[in-house]
Amino acid sequence: MCGRYSFSKPKNITERFGIVQLEFEFEFGPRFNIAPSQEVPVVIHKNGSNLLLMFRWGLIPYWAKDESIGNKLINARAETLAEKPSFRRSFEEKRCLVLADGFYEWKKEGRIKKPYRITLQDGRPFAFAGLWDSWLSPTGQTINSCAIITTTPNKLMEPIHNRMPVILPQGMESLWLDSGAIPSREVKGLLTPFPAEGMVAYEVSPLVNSPRNDEPECIVPVNRLF
Repeated sequence: MCGRYSFSKPKNITERFGIVQLEFEFEFGPRFNIAPSQEVPVVIHKNGSNLLLMFRWGLIPYWAKDESIGNKLINARAETLAEKPSFRRSFEEKRCLVLADGFYEWKKEGRIKKPYRITLQDGRPFAFAGLWDSWLSPTGQTINSCAIITTTPNKLMEPIHNRMPVILPQGMESLWLDSGAIPSREVKGLLTPFPAEGMVAYEVSPLVNSPRNDEPECIVPVNRLF
């Protein structure tokens, strides 16, 4: 799964992700330990343009009776998107990019679990393949929320965990976003592990174990890279 990630260098993202307009004044400072239920930056494609928005992490399907279902839907397995009622419509109609520059996973070593941060080799920002939906609460509030898609691990991730988030190749991000024109069957092939040779992993401080800790020390290596 992917239950924690970072976006520590949110600069120049409008150019990087082809964002041509914002629906509001966007302000997003560095984040070092993003956790489920928090507001996160995503990109959607609407009316021919890429929009940068803030969605709650934890997808609430439009048909949900209660928003608490989002606590269980932070991730969506790539293998079953077309089958699961929670994700099927979003896979067809509401695909998004979830912006990041690293993610965390915990490797079990004996009785303890050590946290690792995984990034691209050059440390540049990237996009998780995501899904989103809008839910209308009983009080009339609209909540936009998202989930991160996961897949099987690559060679780098195998020793750490049996799942990893789908990181889209930069050249394929626009294809994933254009759910209005590109059917899900044509993008399913994108939901594969990112090449291991393009990534790096390193052990980090147990500070990341608590979502209350959102500080630069969370991303500092405490052991060798591999």
